[in-house]
Amino acid sequence: MTLTIAGLVLLVVIFYFMTSIKVVRQGYHYTIEHFGRFTTVAKPGLNFYPAFFYRVGRRVNMMEQVLDIPGQEIITKDNAMVAVDGVVFFQVLDAAKAAYEVSDLYLAIMQLSTTNLRTVMGSMDLDETLSKRDEINTRLLHVVDQATEAWGVKITRVELKDIRPPADIVNAMTRQMKAEREKRATILESEAARQNEINRAEGLKQAQILEAEGRKEAAFRDAEGRERSAQAEAAATKSVSDAIEGGSVQAINYFIAQKYVEAIGKFATSPNAKTILFPVEATQLMGTLGGIGELAREAITGNSPPSPPTPRPRPPAATPFSGGPK
Repeated sequence: MTLTIAGLVLLVVIFYFMTSIKVVRQGYHYTIEHFGRFTTVAKPGLNFYPAFFYRVGRRVNMMEQVLDIPGQEIITKDNAMVAVDGVVFFQVLDAAKAAYEVSDLYLAIMQLSTTNLRTVMGSMDLDETLSKRDEINTRLLHVVDQATEAWGVKITRVELKDIRPPADIVNAMTRQMKAEREKRATILESEAARQNEINRAEGLKQAQILEAEGRKEAAFRDAEGRERSAQAEAAATKSVSDAIEGGSVQAINYFIAQKYVEAIGKFATSPNAKTILFPVEATQLMGTLGGIGELAREAITGNSPPSPPTPRPRPPAATPFSGGPK
């Protein structure tokens, strides 16, 4: 009997100790209440609190959590109706405040985010709500985080998932975007045509300038060539004049005979001449050629031959010359 009672007492003691041990999982905090009054927070691990005197009040998730903001319709500043939904990321920093400062933490955060989302987007135009999502997220995060600070909660991020304007507004925006793009395309085409005409005019201008410079350079080169040719002709004439002044009669005969033969050669080599009539005295031509021969012999031997007799002038006769280029 005594052993039985001792065994029962031992079992009761073991059961009491087992119920007094509180094992808290990682990522959670438990609030401990003493006869219904909050006393402390049990951290992750093994905790001992006497049973029947202490009990676990709330199991608070201390990890970062995400809460969906349900879709709702909001009227913007310019009276456009848009449907919006989003998400809120938050983390509990103080388990006691999150457990006892607000009745339903999740519902409170959702309602607070919804009402402030209406306030923020209702103060903006439709174009601003579509193009300034980052600004909306920042303003909403600031407002909600300040409101939840008393609950021991930190709002880490607020994101809008989707903004859906009405179908007629979407169609109007599409037409506006198309018209704007067509306007920019027309402007770009006109600018391209204008630049093309400018480039073409510049090219024509440069071509005319280069052509004028080329004509100027060619004229300069031609003038320089004529000047040098005249200088050479003058030098040759001066040499002949000097020879004549020195008493060399054969030099003037050679000069005259050379010009005479060149003139006859031009007549003979004319491409369109079939029959050419010109006044010439065969004996004069032969005498001229003889003078050239005497001049050559004088240059070779160094002796001055006797002056040839002056031929008697005869009236010029028209000598036919038949021939042409062979």
